[in-house]
Amino acid sequence: MRKIVVIALLCLVMSSLTKAQDYVPSRDDINAFYNTKTLVVLLDNPLLEYNMVIREVMEQEWTITEFDFITFKEFEELRFDPQYSFLYMSQVMFDNDKTDARYRFLHLSLGGDYFRKNQMPDLASVPLAYYSVEEDNYIYKLALLVRFIQNHTLLIKEHPEIVSANVFKHYNNNIKDIKTKTLYVLEEELSKDVNSAARIRKHYPHKFQIVTKEEITQAIKDRDDNIVFLHKVGPEGTKLDARCYKAIIGAADANFYYFDYHRIKSNKPDGLLSTDFKKMAK
Repeated sequence: MRKIVVIALLCLVMSSLTKAQDYVPSRDDINAFYNTKTLVVLLDNPLLEYNMVIREVMEQEWTITEFDFITFKEFEELRFDPQYSFLYMSQVMFDNDKTDARYRFLHLSLGGDYFRKNQMPDLASVPLAYYSVEEDNYIYKLALLVRFIQNHTLLIKEHPEIVSANVFKHYNNNIKDIKTKTLYVLEEELSKDVNSAARIRKHYPHKFQIVTKEEITQAIKDRDDNIVFLHKVGPEGTKLDARCYKAIIGAADANFYYFDYHRIKSNKPDGLLSTDFKKMAK
């Protein structure tokens, strides 16, 4: 089982399901990373869109190290070499999670003499989705999540004290600014009581738009500083006993502006709730 450092609001709450102390990157780890070449691990299934999109995303976004692409078989051979760092997907479960949920995470980890992959030092990890969820639920925002990993890695290099301090507090400071942005949401990610503009306005008087995945992708590509959008990690009908995690992320800065989660029930479906809009409106 993977015990990882998960970052920002969404990741911190998900990691609270573990009993063991998660690994925290040291200053030596952070400094060592900038002397590595980052190898991006492609998925074995050639039909998945991820392999094509991650190539485009890395060319557009990644600036902090040299990078290249490798197969999973090559990853198993090269991960023992400390001259490399790795950006790769994995399946994650948590010790104390009674729902037995499995998540798909994107990791940035250091190579080295580690017997198991879950011993490799993580600099950053972000949840993409529940493991059984189709990739079209997260692939359209992959560029933003890679941008977040890169930005976080730069942040802990410049301010290593926040790694062992309260990184939650650092990201939580952004919540007050959400009302100055235009909130993008997908209709399919809204609960029934807020699934129209009229219903949302009853709880949220600030700027918002119900948009498509393509419009979110474009806002990310344009680095539109006026846009924030919902990153939801939910089961999408694949699991009944589950939680729905909700984060609002900036399309330009990749910062987290809001976070909450709920256990899915008949009156609390897998989506953004009216209570979320009320909290963001304050």
